[in-house]
Amino acid sequence: MIRLRASIAAKLVLGYGLLGTASIVLVSAVFYRGTVGVLDRDIDGRIVVQSDRLLARANGLPPGVLLAEVRRQLDDGVDSDREIFQLVAADGTPLAGNLDAWPKSQLPSPGTGPGLVSAMVVRQGHPAPARLYLRPLDDGGALIVGRDLSEQEAVREVIWHALLAGAAVSLLLTVGGALLFRRAIERRLSAIRRTAAQIEAGDLSPRIPVTGHDEFALLGRDINRMLDRIELLMEGIRHVSNAIAHDLRTPLGRIRGRLDEVVRREASVPRLTAAARDAIEDIDDLIRLFERLLQIAEAESGMRTRLFERLDLGHIASDIGEMYEASAEDSGLQLTVDAPEHLYVDGDRNLLASAVASLLDNAIKYAGPGASLRLRAGLYHGGLASIAVHDNGPGIPEQERGKVTQRFYRLDDSRHLPGNGLGLAIVSATALAHGGELVLEDAAPGLVARILLPLAPQA
Repeated sequence: MIRLRASIAAKLVLGYGLLGTASIVLVSAVFYRGTVGVLDRDIDGRIVVQSDRLLARANGLPPGVLLAEVRRQLDDGVDSDREIFQLVAADGTPLAGNLDAWPKSQLPSPGTGPGLVSAMVVRQGHPAPARLYLRPLDDGGALIVGRDLSEQEAVREVIWHALLAGAAVSLLLTVGGALLFRRAIERRLSAIRRTAAQIEAGDLSPRIPVTGHDEFALLGRDINRMLDRIELLMEGIRHVSNAIAHDLRTPLGRIRGRLDEVVRREASVPRLTAAARDAIEDIDDLIRLFERLLQIAEAESGMRTRLFERLDLGHIASDIGEMYEASAEDSGLQLTVDAPEHLYVDGDRNLLASAVASLLDNAIKYAGPGASLRLRAGLYHGGLASIAVHDNGPGIPEQERGKVTQRFYRLDDSRHLPGNGLGLAIVSATALAHGGELVLEDAAPGLVARILLPLAPQA
C-alpha cells in the first residue's frame, strides 16, 4: 500500500481515472439536460399556451363558455391519452375535466398568480405523474391544464439506464486504460532502472533500449548520451592516470638518480649546485604538467562559464599574434595575422587566449624553420566564429588527427621534441567548454587547426 502511494505511476492512474470519471459525469449531465430538460421545457410551454388559448376564447363571455370549451377540448380526440383539463369551482367542486384527484392544496387562491407544479394525480382511475399549470379565475375558481408524464417518465428512466450503463462501461474502459497506461510506464521505467543498477554496479557499458520517438525515447537517448560521455571521461581518467604514472616515473627517476649520484660521490658545492639546478628544472616541468592538467580539468568542468563575457574574437587574435611575432621570427618563421573586428562570441578571455597561444606554440614547434604561419579570425560555414592557425609544415596524418587531442598522445616523429602531449587536449577542452569544437584540417601542405565557436546572440 505504501509502495502504491509512493508510485508516480499509481498517482497518474488515479488522476487519469478521476479525470475520466469527471468527464463521464459532465458529459452525462450535458446529455441529460439536452434531452430530458428540453422535453420538460417543451411540455411547460405547451400547457401554458393551451391555458392562455382557453382563457382567451372565453374572455368577456359568460362562465358557461369556458366550461363548454374545456369539454370540447376533452372530446375532440386529439392527444386525449396525455392531455389534462380540469375546471374547479370556487368551493372546490369539479365542474369539468378528466381528473379524479388532484393536488387541491396547491390550487391558487384569488389574487395570486398562476404556477407550474409537478404532482401525482388520479386520471381515469389510475395514478400518474403530471405537470400542471394552475391558474386562478376571477370568480374564485381555478383552471388546471396539464400533461400526463407517464411516457416522459418512461423515457426519463430509459435515458437514466442508458447513461448509467454507458457510465459503467466508460468507467471500466477508463480503469482498464489507466492500468495499461501504468503498466506501460512501469515497463519503460524498469528498463531505465535496470540500466542504472548495472551502472551503479560498475559496468558503464549498458545502455537504455530506445524505441519510438516519445518522451521516454527522448529521455533514454539523453541518458545514453550522458552515459557515453561519462564512459569517455572515465576512460580518459584511466588513460590520464596511466599516462601521469608513466610521465612522472621518468622525471622523478631522473631527479632521484642525480641526487643519489651526488650523495654517493664526494660532495662539492659546484656538483651540489648543478644537481639542485637540474632537480629544480625537472620539478618545474612536473609543475607545468600538473598546471596543464588542471587547466584541462577546469575547462571540462565548466567552472568558468560564470565568467563568460562578450568578447571580440578579432581582438584576441590580434593581441596573441602580436605577442608571438618575435618568437616566430626568432624561430625562422613568418607569421601573419588576419583579425577583423566585430566578431563577437561569449566566453572566457583567458581560456580562449591560452588556447590560441597553444595552437601557435604547436605550429612554431612542429612547422620547422622557414615555414609560414597565418593566424586568422573570421566567419565559418554554418554561421560560426572561427579562429584558426595555418602552417605549411609537415602536418598531421589523417589517421592521427582524431588521436592528437587525447591527453599525452604524441606522434612518433615528435617524441624527440620537448612537450607532454597536452597542448591540443587543452585547446579541445576549451572549445568544448565554449560550446564549440577543435577541427584539424589538411592544408596541403601543412595543417589548419581551427577553433569553431557559436556567435554571440545580438543584443
